[in-house]
Amino acid sequence: MVEQVDKAHTFLEEAGTVMKQRAALRDKPEGERSMEAIVSTFNALTGKGLTEAEGWEFMILLKMVRGRQGNYNRDDYVDLAAYGGLLGECVSSKAVVEVTPGDGRVRT
Repeated sequence: MVEQVDKAHTFLEEAGTVMKQRAALRDKPEGERSMEAIVSTFNALTGKGLTEAEGWEFMILLKMVRGRQGNYNRDDYVDLAAYGGLLGECVSSKAVVEVTPGDGRVRT
């Protein structure tokens, strides 16, 4: 008997699809981006200084822990891929990026 293996690219593709669906559901063309508001509210309630990036890292850790508990749940890994993308978007939006003329290399 051959078992079905979920290939890496399918998690990424599904994460993209889910993110687009959530964008339509939340009626925001750029997608659902609530982490900044969540972190701001959390910080106001607790007096902490969590950053938006740390909020995404928290969600990644949540999915990693859930993935180790109980039976395999594909959704944990789809969400993990999406949160990784959202963390990358968050960090890159705050990075200073320089493109060297001529070689096209990007440096941060």
